[in-house]
Amino acid sequence: MAVKRMFLDPSRCIGCRACVAACRECDTHKGQSMIYIDYINRGNTVATSPSLCMHCEQPLAPCAQVCPAQAILVSPDGVVHQADESRCINSRNCVYVCPFGIPKFDTSGNYMRKCNLCYDRASIGKSPMCSSVCPTQAIFYGTYEEFMQAGRGDQGAKPVNVFYFGQQRLRTRNYVVMHEDDDALDLMALAAEASLGAVAQTPPSTLGEESAPWVDADAAGIPERVAPPRPWAPRTAPQAPTTPAPMQPGTPSTAPERVPTAP
Repeated sequence: MAVKRMFLDPSRCIGCRACVAACRECDTHKGQSMIYIDYINRGNTVATSPSLCMHCEQPLAPCAQVCPAQAILVSPDGVVHQADESRCINSRNCVYVCPFGIPKFDTSGNYMRKCNLCYDRASIGKSPMCSSVCPTQAIFYGTYEEFMQAGRGDQGAKPVNVFYFGQQRLRTRNYVVMHEDDDALDLMALAAEASLGAVAQTPPSTLGEESAPWVDADAAGIPERVAPPRPWAPRTAPQAPTTPAPMQPGTPSTAPERVPTAP
């Protein structure tokens, strides 16, 4: 069965924040928005871009793998859920490890919260709240084939779900829509090449200063944690033992009749 995914197109975002308002209405979010609107370069442009959890597939959910309490779970359909409040121990490893900066630590509730694709809706075939209200389809929810059949491919859209952070490769469930023939995005290279917009003389990049080159885990002698073959599934609360109701007077007993034995 084809997997439905999010397609985020920054070129279509108009910054209306309808997605932010709708996200608060999701029953699993408890009135808090799990989507963010980022300003690309506020000093020179009003361009905005929606950001939400990318639900990493390869490697599988780094935020879940670094959680020492296994409070962040992945359902069998690949959706990475926010932290289970009853298990979160406030280590904030998930906040530090996410390359997209999505998980946020709720200081009032002492647990991590993030987008879970409106799981109360997505699990029964409905689209997440943010995509259902976006007036420009900057947030599109559907399969890759549905996205292309909607005419976006003819408009030059190039969905990308492979990202490089230096030598670290990451494939995500969700896509970022580009308009160039790029099979992957090297975010570290983009950061090094970023200019200051209206400033003609751009200072040299400081991205590589005071940083060691990337070393593979095998060469560094660091054991690599392998994701389990079956993703973690959401836990279910244990069922409380049932106690038989007290018998009413005059109610015949259902217990087997005791046969007297010979002395």
